[in-house]
Amino acid sequence: MESKRASDLMIPLSDYPHMPYWFTLRQAMATLRSSRIEVAGKVSLPRAFLVFNEAYELLGVVRRRDILRGLEPQFLEQKRQTYPRKLFPVKTDPDLLELGDGKVADRIKERAERPVGDVMQPIKVTLEHDDHLMKIIYEMVENNLSMIPVLQDGSVVGVVRSVDVLDEVSKLVL
Repeated sequence: MESKRASDLMIPLSDYPHMPYWFTLRQAMATLRSSRIEVAGKVSLPRAFLVFNEAYELLGVVRRRDILRGLEPQFLEQKRQTYPRKLFPVKTDPDLLELGDGKVADRIKERAERPVGDVMQPIKVTLEHDDHLMKIIYEMVENNLSMIPVLQDGSVVGVVRSVDVLDEVSKLVL
C-alpha cells in the first residue's frame, strides 16, 4: 500500500465548518448542529471549526468545549483564572446562588452573542498538503491535536482529523 499524504487524508475546506471571527457563539452552535462530515461513507459530527479573518487568513480553531466555556457565567470565568485546576475551589460558593435564580437561560443567551474570536484557540501546527502520514501522526501526538489544518501555497485547503488518520493506519495494520 502506498504511503498517504495530507492531501489524501484531508477533508476539503469547502466540506469542513469554518466561519469569520465575528460570528457569535450562537451562530457557531447552529453551524455545528447542522454540519455533517462524510468520509469514505462514514458520517460524523464536527468537533471543531476553523476561524478566519476578513482576508480569509486562518486565525484559530474553536472546539465544542470552547463554546461551552464561552457560555459560562462571568463569575465562573473569573474563578477559572484564579483557580485554574478547580472550577469550584470550595464546597459552598455564594456565587452559585446566581445559578439558582431562574435567569440561567437568559444569561446563557446573552453570553451566546459573544464573538467566536473571544474563545478561539490559536493554531499550534499546520501541515503542508504533501506532508507524509508519519509527519501527520508525529504532529498530532506531539501537540495533542485531533485536527490539523492543511495548507497549500500558504492558504488553507482542508483539515486532517485524527479519526481519519487512525482509520488509515488501521488499514496498514489490520
